[in-house]
Amino acid sequence: MSTKKRTTAFGIDIGGSGIKGAPVDLKKGELVADRLRIPTPQPSTPDAVADTVAELIASFDLEADMPIGVTFPAVIQHGVAKTAANVDDAWIGTDADSLFTKRTGHDVFVVNDADAAGIAEVDFGAGKKRDGVVLVTTLGTGVGSALFVDGRLVPNTELGHVFLDSAEAREYADAEKYMAESAREREDLDWETWAARLQEYYSHIEFLFSPDLIIVGGGVSKKHKKYLPLLDLRTEIVAAELRNEAGIIGAASLARRAEKAAAKAAKKHKD
Repeated sequence: MSTKKRTTAFGIDIGGSGIKGAPVDLKKGELVADRLRIPTPQPSTPDAVADTVAELIASFDLEADMPIGVTFPAVIQHGVAKTAANVDDAWIGTDADSLFTKRTGHDVFVVNDADAAGIAEVDFGAGKKRDGVVLVTTLGTGVGSALFVDGRLVPNTELGHVFLDSAEAREYADAEKYMAESAREREDLDWETWAARLQEYYSHIEFLFSPDLIIVGGGVSKKHKKYLPLLDLRTEIVAAELRNEAGIIGAASLARRAEKAAAKAAKKHKD
């Protein structure tokens, strides 16, 4: 494993409909080439997705020791997918790290997709140089979450699935069904009505975790001026900065983090 000072890594963002990737400048947190998108194979079995990831990587002229980070829509524990969202159920129990590493010939590190977006925001976006407890949430079809303590990720939080106690919220399966961006669109809610639901959610999260900063991402973050000013929280709450590139950037940043940690562990073992 390379121990040289690296300024570039490769990030891949796997979703239910598309697999996107690009090299990332790790000093600036920016893509250094146009991203390539390939449709997610259907059915999206582990072998089929691994082939597509290998095809995507082969489209770029990468150094042999270039580390690669991959986001995946699942709970990821030690490289193993424990759930599967919008991909084939055959992923459950698959060692994704090992599968992608063997198929591509690169050191591959897999992370939950919301955690990757959070890593990007903490390393390069709205959470950069912020200590304490930082919570990144993504509002979309569901609600993703990434929790950090002094810059260190607490992986696989699923804070879209908490339960809220208002009479209206109790009619829904969990919080995200009540207050995700998809709920606003599905029920044709105006911004004030939707903001009231967000207020209920973020007040509950604030009570549970006492964060120092909340960052709101997802596509609707582009319209943050329509709803964030309507919220009344003790905690500072701001819009995410990296938006659609957050997954790729966060995956690449994770790859470099993991590479450095592995090199440090190997050196310690050798000593």
